[in-house]
Amino acid sequence: MSQTYAVVAVTVVVLATVLIGGFGLRISRTTSDFYVASRTVGPRLNAAAISGEYLSAASFLGIAGLVLVHGPDMLWYPVGYTAGYLVLLLFVAAPLRRSGAYTLPDFAEGRLESQAVRRLVSVFVIGAGWLYLVPQLQGAGLTLAILTGAPDWLGPAVVATVVVLAVAAGGMRSITFVQAFQYWLKLTALLVPALFLVLAWQDDGRPSVPAGFPAGVPALSIANSLGRADHPLYATYGLIVATFLGTMGLPHVVVRFYTSPDGRSARRTTVVVLALIGGFYLLPPVYGALGRLYASELSLTGDADATVLLLPDRMIGGVGGDLLGALVAGGAFAAFLSTASGLTMAVAGVLTQESRGVRHFRLATLLAMAIPLAGALLTTGVPVADAVGMAFAVSASSFCPLLVLGIWWRRLTPPGAVAGLLLGGGSALIAVSVTMSGAVPPGWPHTLLAWPAVWSVPVGFLAMVLVSLATPARIPPGTHAAMTRFHLPEALR
Repeated sequence: MSQTYAVVAVTVVVLATVLIGGFGLRISRTTSDFYVASRTVGPRLNAAAISGEYLSAASFLGIAGLVLVHGPDMLWYPVGYTAGYLVLLLFVAAPLRRSGAYTLPDFAEGRLESQAVRRLVSVFVIGAGWLYLVPQLQGAGLTLAILTGAPDWLGPAVVATVVVLAVAAGGMRSITFVQAFQYWLKLTALLVPALFLVLAWQDDGRPSVPAGFPAGVPALSIANSLGRADHPLYATYGLIVATFLGTMGLPHVVVRFYTSPDGRSARRTTVVVLALIGGFYLLPPVYGALGRLYASELSLTGDADATVLLLPDRMIGGVGGDLLGALVAGGAFAAFLSTASGLTMAVAGVLTQESRGVRHFRLATLLAMAIPLAGALLTTGVPVADAVGMAFAVSASSFCPLLVLGIWWRRLTPPGAVAGLLLGGGSALIAVSVTMSGAVPPGWPHTLLAWPAVWSVPVGFLAMVLVSLATPARIPPGTHAAMTRFHLPEALR
């Protein structure tokens, strides 16, 4: 692919992000504008923005790469990512908006009336946000390196700089418009090339399974590094639990529901999100399947995440391949920017939860990005989708029990919440950190640590329930009022 086309495409996406963020600066007047867009974002715009930030590097690049390496088993990723919003719709969306909170720590303190719980939730929000940010920055480095030959550090540096500028400029107001634009760009960037690639495959007459690359190709170096090769069924269950239950606690997703005008709008937003991301997730498996035919060697070199980027040149070539490749490159960079923007917004909001000032928020965006930028430059070798799956596991083990029990169970107490967060979320966070460090040899121990949601989610729920039952005197006095606020429609209140 022509490097010139790729550079132009990435530059256009970056400039569009900065210009749209600058527009948000003009209409961001108050602290509420910066944190929750003054709770005035309608369902359609909010759904496009949520979809834009949710469809990350794992969705744009990682799913196709995993399908290339592992085959149809990896379709659980898009299924789980989408089904997570169904769980969110049923149990969390409307009550969470009615809580009146700005962030997850606000919700925790309002429900449990405990500063200790608030501080602990803040630590987990920041940890999960940083863990999720690292693969976005690594994906940006991979994209620029593959398409332009740039050094690995340049992509993360560009994304970090643009995101800090956009988030600091106008906060949630700016990011809402940026992410809505980037969703439609990402959808177009996958859909249009996919149509031409499928036509090229039909004209080529190539068989559905390439010679020397049989169906069910063994999990090679990538899979061995994450324990999937040894125990694939367990890894699949870990993936299902993490993605189904982790969505509701992702800090950059949850904060979006605080921008809805009311609980009904939050539910309508979630329904539209299901349609938008469901349509998008039909496309990455197409690239993965075609990659098994035209780029099978990527599974041996560890570059499977580059499948989407390389297929237009492999299958079409010429100026047409260059143009389609440039479109894909622009969409990939939009994926990194949109998700990184939402995560930075969520982490900066928690870092400044005591001051709630615009100046402090802008300063916090630098810290919110600096740590994951360092992590992206220092860690390598973990596939993008698997790294994001680890963040889902931490979210499912900590925030899912807190939200479900906090919204639906009156007997939850602060000691119970602390126990569940530490035992469930803490154990998952330690497990994925050890996995990423590469300190555990292959086998069951490695598999259990790489896919902790199967055991860490039940641990989180059980700890919260058992400790709460053992401390009934610690039920907050405002529990009845909080539960009424969560479940009674705004019009009746």
